[in-house]
Amino acid sequence: MKGSQTLEKTSCYHCGDDCTTQNYILEDKHFCCQGCKSVYQLLSASQLCNYYNYNDHPGATRARTDRRFEYLSEPSIVNKLIDYTDEQVTMVTFYIPHIHCSSCLWLLEKLNRINPAIHYCRVDFLKKQLNIRFSHQQISLRQLVELLYDIGYEPLISLQDVIKKQNATGKDQLVQKIAVAGFCFGNVMLLSFPEYFGISLYEQSFKQFFGWLNVLFGLPVVFYSGREYFVSAWQSLLRKSLNIDFPLALGVAVLFLRTVFEVFTHTGAGFADTLCGLVFFLLVGKFVQKKTYHHISFERDYRSFFPVAVNTMAEGDEKPVPLSDLHTGHRIRIRNNEIIPADAILLKGQALIDFSFVTGEALPVSKTLGEIIYAGGRQTGEAIELEVVKPVSQSYLTQLWNNEAFTRKQDNRIQTFNQKVSKYFTVALLLIAIGSLLFWLPSDISRGIAAFTAVLIVACPCALALSTPFTMSAALSIFDRNLFYLKNTAVVEQLAAIDTIVMDKTGTITTGNNQCIQLNAQLNDNEKALVYNICMHSSHPLSRMICRYLGNHEWAPVTGLAEIAGKGIVGLVKGCHVRIGSEQHVGSYNNTPSAGTKVHISIDGNYKGYFTLAQQYREGLKNISALEKEYEMFLLSGDQDHERFELVRFFKDSGRLFFNQSPQDKLDFINRIQQHGNKVMMIGDGLNDAGALKQSDLGIAVTDNVNNFSPGSDAIMDGRSFAKLPGFLKFSKDTVRIIHASFVISLTYNLIGLSYAVTGKLSPLFAAILMPVSTVTIISFTSLATHFAARKRKLS
Repeated sequence: MKGSQTLEKTSCYHCGDDCTTQNYILEDKHFCCQGCKSVYQLLSASQLCNYYNYNDHPGATRARTDRRFEYLSEPSIVNKLIDYTDEQVTMVTFYIPHIHCSSCLWLLEKLNRINPAIHYCRVDFLKKQLNIRFSHQQISLRQLVELLYDIGYEPLISLQDVIKKQNATGKDQLVQKIAVAGFCFGNVMLLSFPEYFGISLYEQSFKQFFGWLNVLFGLPVVFYSGREYFVSAWQSLLRKSLNIDFPLALGVAVLFLRTVFEVFTHTGAGFADTLCGLVFFLLVGKFVQKKTYHHISFERDYRSFFPVAVNTMAEGDEKPVPLSDLHTGHRIRIRNNEIIPADAILLKGQALIDFSFVTGEALPVSKTLGEIIYAGGRQTGEAIELEVVKPVSQSYLTQLWNNEAFTRKQDNRIQTFNQKVSKYFTVALLLIAIGSLLFWLPSDISRGIAAFTAVLIVACPCALALSTPFTMSAALSIFDRNLFYLKNTAVVEQLAAIDTIVMDKTGTITTGNNQCIQLNAQLNDNEKALVYNICMHSSHPLSRMICRYLGNHEWAPVTGLAEIAGKGIVGLVKGCHVRIGSEQHVGSYNNTPSAGTKVHISIDGNYKGYFTLAQQYREGLKNISALEKEYEMFLLSGDQDHERFELVRFFKDSGRLFFNQSPQDKLDFINRIQQHGNKVMMIGDGLNDAGALKQSDLGIAVTDNVNNFSPGSDAIMDGRSFAKLPGFLKFSKDTVRIIHASFVISLTYNLIGLSYAVTGKLSPLFAAILMPVSTVTIISFTSLATHFAARKRKLS
């Protein structure tokens, strides 16, 4: 037998993936599939090959799949997806997960070079959104999506895009408010310089004029830029709970009223500069706090997972129907890798359903004719036909998601430091102010009022209000660089407070895409080439993994190829009859125990052995298991317990490993341990973990692609950063300690100011100096201390 020739490993010119075949070569450039080759041809024909100058391999892999876009021809669906349309043009916004670099922006914003019917394209890189305006008379929405698909930038269109609830975000005009406050602050400071340096004594004619100008500049600052603080303070009074905004609003009001009084009575210059500076810095702090990773969606539900439409069968013809119109009795066709959107009965075909995202079971489940298949499963075999028995709104998956515990809002479930301190701070501030008033009232009423207002001005918790947002923004930037994305700043304190960790197994502590492959067979190079060529003609994930494992081999034609869904592949290569797949498919019954999935091999009727494909645990799982010294740790898995022996290596107490757990079981388990006073962090990845993530005090969704679907959570962790979880926990505690230290610094400045304020002789110059100095000190300390803590935890 002629030995096979092992080829030099090459990379795809378009996407950079390994080329497992030599079939796709053009102009001395190698491509991994026909799709990538077609993209290059398309770009070359449009003279857009400069696309490849921005990065070595800027494209996304373009392997052909069985995805269809017929549903985009339905007017009822199109009308829900588009943003605007008239007689000439249509505007639409797509979410493009493959946007990742400068070359993506360059190509997508030059789509009009490929098709002149496209007027313009604009990319929002952070949100990975593409806004397109096109002439619908020359190109349809379906053709537009197919064009994007052809160049490797397929839009992710889900049912949630039709509902569009995730886009309903209110606009608070924060930037405009900062601009107004900053403009007024600069002008008031300029007008106040004569007062600071005593020049106003020589220009008495301008003193009153400048004073009234300062009052005018203070009006928009108080009633426009600072309005939200008054609203928040009033709402806190209605709830009978004082928040940090109450003393801030009180300070702003007193500053403005005293400024008006002093200017009107000609008794002073007022505190307009301090007022404008206070509001300006507070709004800057709020902006820093809000500018946090809006490009990642934390509030997700099953609609992000479901398609927009499904193909129904009527009189032998297929017709795409919107999911909202899918009813009981509809006959639907589900192809390979498509989602089953509603509970249905299998009528035709071999069903091999992957329920890992719903139940956590890692291995696909085979279903027989007449059996109910629940919504949320993904077909991994041939096309099947089903009859819907429940509409989407009543399916098991939807009921699971709409469970009260799954949808319960638990924002700020653990009270933050600012929330705890603010009510005591406010009470103490009011007591000192009233005490100063009462002390001076019998002897000097005007001095008593001056002392009362001065206390409210100086003790206004500006530095305290700024310490948390600036510390947290620095912490969030550290987490962001380490691929750990937090929903809001309160999550950092919640992370520091937890004492119990509960983890899912499949997709959480195991990798979602890679598996360990072991060859338990004696194959020579020629036999490996036979197996390689058979697997090359299959799109099944296991076949692709075997190809990557075997490496490149000489290409050989395959005849009589047949792929039997759920069983395996058979074909004739170089005159040899090759079977690869299940034991029954290859005609062998090997009962050797194995923890993973087996793919058996038979050549010319001779059984050769099998590949073992076992789940691979994430790198750094040992680091996570070391947390048992500080935290109580549990594993809850919807999978079978065939990996219990392996997992005991990482979880020392096997009694903390629970298998065959339904989504409701996970939720109930967390609820039980919370009733014993535990602060629980749940780490999961799929819809089967959604209820547990909501029920826990802190929910973290682990994913290998942060832009793919993940359930609603408080944080999203990229799988590559899983090993850094111990560092994240320690860093969160460091961050809380920094906030406590900044509070002490803020309190020190307040005590210094109060020592002057209670005397009733507080000057505007002293207030104008103390406020910015304390603010700069707090911002500098929190930023430097946070980055020092990050370096200490090896996160910088």
